[in-house]
Amino acid sequence: MILALALLVQALPAGEEPVDPYVVSNANAGATPVADPALWRAFHEGPGVGRVVDGMVDRVQKDARIADIFKGQDLVRLRRVLREHFCHILGGGCDYTGRTMKDAHRNLGVQRADMGALVENLQASMRAEGVPFAAQNRFLAKLAPMHRDVVER
Repeated sequence: MILALALLVQALPAGEEPVDPYVVSNANAGATPVADPALWRAFHEGPGVGRVVDGMVDRVQKDARIADIFKGQDLVRLRRVLREHFCHILGGGCDYTGRTMKDAHRNLGVQRADMGALVENLQASMRAEGVPFAAQNRFLAKLAPMHRDVVER
């Protein structure tokens, strides 16, 4: 038992905090991947997605409207699962290992205005990466239905 626990701790990426167990599945991503490889290329593939995620997380931490939601959160894990999430949805061939949108956002108190601020920060990050406007809209259209599982009030 102690050996299994030690292996579990070793499996955590550097800097991530342990989380309660859950079923890992691509279904947790809340959307099926886009089949068009042009969208993945429009985001400049893995490195571009990483820059979009990092830019968005950096922006939300500084955004007075929503920064409090992210205080005390495991930002190492957040960056990792967002990269996986975006890569999976954009058809980059990644598996999503995060929780469902509902479980990941439970008890954060996210409101509709918070979601709007988050999307603004995502759009700014996509613009900074040079993602074409049409590609941004296609991606946002895949994410939009998830608001039902994220917004609590």
